[in-house]
Amino acid sequence: MSVAEPAAGFRSMAGTGRRSRVVSTYVALGDSFTAGRESIEAERWADRLANSLRAVNPELTYRNLAVDGAGSADVLEQLPATLALKPDLVTVICGANDVLLTSRPDIDGYERRFSEILERLRTGVPEAAILTTTAPESWHFMELRPRTKARLVKALSDLNAVTRSVAAQQRVPCLNVAGHPGLTDRANFSADGLHPSTVGHERAAQEIALSLRAHFGIQGEFQDDFQGGS
Repeated sequence: MSVAEPAAGFRSMAGTGRRSRVVSTYVALGDSFTAGRESIEAERWADRLANSLRAVNPELTYRNLAVDGAGSADVLEQLPATLALKPDLVTVICGANDVLLTSRPDIDGYERRFSEILERLRTGVPEAAILTTTAPESWHFMELRPRTKARLVKALSDLNAVTRSVAAQQRVPCLNVAGHPGLTDRANFSADGLHPSTVGHERAAQEIALSLRAHFGIQGEFQDDFQGGS
């Protein structure tokens, strides 16, 4: 997706001639993927990302407002605290629980709520860099009955189509997690087969950091030759 570069926060890196965006305040919104279920706090991908950003700006303010089990309605409730912090970087990743925690996913409702989330962020912090992602459309290391698996794949595919569409409308980059080769690597998952392992959090931090660099010029200290997972 092509996204216009916001002007605020950019400065040239000495000796490189490149424009770099230095983040002052980073807020992470979402569910257990971002909150860090099945991992200790220091291993969460958002913490790793914040640490990489802090290497560039030691004064970085970072808040992880994600909550285990949150659906899109819960993420809406994370917005007042987010907007009060006036972040210049927001990651907002949600939607999977709108499918996983019900037998009748309300995709239209998700579309309304996700649209409101991005619209309020765009209005409340118009110069912020905002990034979202799709959700995995299947999990290879969970025991699911064939009918359950087929229902989840269909619902998650529909949800991802909405996520991509709404993100495009709001000019928000959407990292495509669905179909990523790392989803077939057992090392990237914790014992439950659903949430990221330590390696999985490391990989997620790397992928998101690279996306932020590509879309916004945001720099961190991650290496380009990351070796975790396949």
